[in-house]
Amino acid sequence: MYDPTKLSELISFAHVKAGSTVIDVYPGDGDWTRLFSDVVGTEGRVYSFVPAEVAHFKNDPVGIVRTLAKEPNRENIKVVSADLVAMSEVVPPADVLWLHLFYHDLHTALMQTKGAMPADFNRAVFDLLKPGGFYVIIDHVAVAATGTSHANSLHRIEPVSVREEVEAAGFVLDAESSALANQDDPHAVKVFDPSIKGETDRFAYRFVKL
Repeated sequence: MYDPTKLSELISFAHVKAGSTVIDVYPGDGDWTRLFSDVVGTEGRVYSFVPAEVAHFKNDPVGIVRTLAKEPNRENIKVVSADLVAMSEVVPPADVLWLHLFYHDLHTALMQTKGAMPADFNRAVFDLLKPGGFYVIIDHVAVAATGTSHANSLHRIEPVSVREEVEAAGFVLDAESSALANQDDPHAVKVFDPSIKGETDRFAYRFVKL
């Protein structure tokens, strides 16, 4: 996770606040789900959504967040799992949909096995968000002019490609943040490489549904 200052900045950037309904897609260890739970409070809700495409992983992604949801004062968390294309069937309209280091995976065969193409997913997010809702994407930056070609091999994606795809679904870019930028990242190595792991150059976009 990031240092407290960056965490606070990113939560503010995402416009997550008391009473919000937030969808945390592919929550991993649940760190963001836990943080959002604290912020939205008793009047808000956090839907920790585990795509069925990854639910079979050995680390038990669904079990991780179910355990988290049993912690004291986590009644505002609901754990759900379904195919990515069926997300709207298991979660209600939301104020914020949060995608942290996951968008590039939409361009991999694993995530597309059940039909979740990026364009379809983005349209589903657009339909799911309330008017004025925010779609927040943070991901690893790829080398310029490589588009989506390194999504599987390096787990990176070119920011401009993300913007084009999301805007094609009807969203408007509302803001971007350089809070996670790192100009020392060579961009040509896998994000898990020891030389850059945890310190990759990352972009943050906030799109809005008008």
